[in-house]
Amino acid sequence: MKEEKQSFIDQLRLVYSSGDVSKWPKPILDPSEPVFSEIGHLPKAEFPSDNPYSDEKSSLGRTLFYDPRLSNSNQIACASCHDPELGWTDNRRLSFGHDRQLGTRNAMTIMNVAYAKSLFWDGRAASLEDQAEMHEHIDIATEKIVKIKGYESLFEKAFGDKKITKDRIAKAIATFERTVVSPASRFDKFIDGEKDAYTDDEVMGLHLFRTKAQCMNCHNSGYFSNNLFENDGVSRLGSDDEDLGRYLITKKSSDVGKFRVPSLREVTRTGPWMHDGSLNTLAEVINFYNKGNPELSKHRSTIHEGVSLHSEKSDMLKLLDLTKEEMLQLEAFLGTLSTPTARPTPPKLPK
Repeated sequence: MKEEKQSFIDQLRLVYSSGDVSKWPKPILDPSEPVFSEIGHLPKAEFPSDNPYSDEKSSLGRTLFYDPRLSNSNQIACASCHDPELGWTDNRRLSFGHDRQLGTRNAMTIMNVAYAKSLFWDGRAASLEDQAEMHEHIDIATEKIVKIKGYESLFEKAFGDKKITKDRIAKAIATFERTVVSPASRFDKFIDGEKDAYTDDEVMGLHLFRTKAQCMNCHNSGYFSNNLFENDGVSRLGSDDEDLGRYLITKKSSDVGKFRVPSLREVTRTGPWMHDGSLNTLAEVINFYNKGNPELSKHRSTIHEGVSLHSEKSDMLKLLDLTKEEMLQLEAFLGTLSTPTARPTPPKLPK
């Protein structure tokens, strides 16, 4: 039995590290899931035609990203909630805003955000430019940046003249954020042919991810997200922690309790997890999905602004019956999607 198990793992190792995705075992997918693309490498990041890349614009965006003077309070910069040493997030359950006021959601990492098709947990920003302009943690104080003489030459290099506007600030920050892309992870190296880059448990974890654990239904493509919105049954309707999710943006009853599917790249560095930061370890996350989150009936309905609303948890969430060993193997695989912590030196701020 032990020899058969090892032989199976050895075969999986050769197949998954072959460099030929067509040889991989067929994934187990839910028939209700309309969007699927195989996991793999991140493609080259694309920049929009109305905000093309330039080194000067990216450099300006990086400086603005770190500058607390961008906010009305002078207290917080984009980097306050998206710290590169903390996986480009803040590792807090809920993030702080002005005057240390506690928010209601966990800050999503900006790492690999170039591949996201909408931003924030509820998708209320359609692009990084929109996100920068409507940042939930800082209210961009353009007039303050205008008064800082040192920024004039940086804007001139980036945009051709010294004019400073909120639109240009947003475009510069967005350009920089699109450059925050993960280097090759052990996963990338393994599927490219480095067959010894994985332990046996990591090989099994990859296989489980694509098959029995059914993680592939939502976490697919090189970004490890389908870029859709799903209901995990965590909106807690009718409670003090109620969060209607995407419904607050679309006002569609079918969007009650839906949140954006986050990328799993760098996942070991971006906890705590879920929209409210309620799960503290990856083991808790895996156990949550293994049990299919049996949503309490008392948290499935509420009345919001006079409208009766109901949460319909996705049919994809069901009891998986993963063993303890399998859950550990799955966690081991997820660890291979993260890369070493970056500790870049913050830029010198203009005066």
